[in-house]
Amino acid sequence: MTHAPPAAPGLLSRALADARSPRVPRTVPYLPERAFPWGEPGLHPAGAGGGVDLDRVLRLSLAAPRNAGGRLRPVASAGALHPVRAHLLVGPGCSLPPGRYAYDPRAHRAHPRGRAPADARPGAAVVLTVTADRTVAHYGHRAWPLLLLDAGHAAAALALAVAPGDVRVSLDADGEELAAAAGLPRAADRQTRWSGVEPELPLAAVWLPSADGPVPSTALLAAWAALPCSAGPLPQRGARGNAPPRELAATRHLLTYLTAGTGATWHPAARPAPVTDETLRTRRSAPPSDLAHPPAPELLARVLATAEGARPDGPAWATAVGGDAPGLLTTAGRLASGDARPTLAHWAAGQRWIGTAGAVLVAHGCPADAPPSLIRSSHLAAGYAAGVAQAHATALGLRSRPIGSWLQADLGAALGDAPEHDWIVHGLALAGPADPSLPAPPPLPGKEERP
Repeated sequence: MTHAPPAAPGLLSRALADARSPRVPRTVPYLPERAFPWGEPGLHPAGAGGGVDLDRVLRLSLAAPRNAGGRLRPVASAGALHPVRAHLLVGPGCSLPPGRYAYDPRAHRAHPRGRAPADARPGAAVVLTVTADRTVAHYGHRAWPLLLLDAGHAAAALALAVAPGDVRVSLDADGEELAAAAGLPRAADRQTRWSGVEPELPLAAVWLPSADGPVPSTALLAAWAALPCSAGPLPQRGARGNAPPRELAATRHLLTYLTAGTGATWHPAARPAPVTDETLRTRRSAPPSDLAHPPAPELLARVLATAEGARPDGPAWATAVGGDAPGLLTTAGRLASGDARPTLAHWAAGQRWIGTAGAVLVAHGCPADAPPSLIRSSHLAAGYAAGVAQAHATALGLRSRPIGSWLQADLGAALGDAPEHDWIVHGLALAGPADPSLPAPPPLPGKEERP
């Protein structure tokens, strides 16, 4: 483990309060997506081997879907900015030869980045990193929680593509160990070793087991981390970006600080029974205009239970419903009476359509004075649980859309509890199929937060 970089007293609490505040980010010019930075010729993940089918896993999780209107992933990202990248650490028993690879989701190719350790375990690990520039350019001081949420969604997508099986997910691995395992520079060396390259910040990892060997319980990354840093990517034009320099530097520092000095725990992942490969191929985030029809109560209860159970170490979940018996519900019973959806719409950066959504699941917890480990786990686990719940909703015929930005959403205070202790960190709007006998609901005015 490593020691956290120095931080001023109260850094995290101030950053968390600022991200949750109504302060509007500064408007900056749009930052387009950059070209894939790794220059080695890419290999098709199907390869010639057997074991872990990386072609299938990546197609069902991170590959850009065909005919998706330019979207990189089929479900919502942090403002559709797609900040997550994946580095493959491939051992024996996989469809690619052993080695390090950078995955290009648009071309669906794995670009070699170095050898595997001699004692690499059978199977593959995927280290998930984020690049902060584009998200900060659009969301400013609100960007860093969104980057954590999006990495959680990506981890869920990978786990769902592998499960059922012995897939393992770590949302608390030490950032320096993740960087070393992926052949990336450590935080202190990013600017000097790879100048002119947009830094990648490692946040999470997923282990894909091979049938050729047992699933190890610990030290899945140690052998990879002992290898030297890989050769760098190609220099990128405009890698310094046009995001506000102070906010970009602060975001990178915060994410590095949040991932420092922690030991990895690897949790098994499950795929809800109705979810199939076809579910993962066809899932999409619905537009707000398609989310006004209430889902059947029994289906809603099943999705809520999935969100609650996906990461027991994550925040709590509840669902807001309207109709004849409006309220805020949990699997244990009614948390509050009355229609909370208009308040949720106000808290979700003024997205008025949420006020008439069929139902809104919310993840809540993460006190204002939470320590780094809890801030990190709350957001990564919330993104992960929302990703699993969204896949389950798709399998049940429900429409859905994640909701990332929450401002002044102190749920505990609204329910009469102590303020600053129970905040909404993520959400998932759900709706049932439209009833053809009823007129379509009129579109609601209201601008989504950004972009």
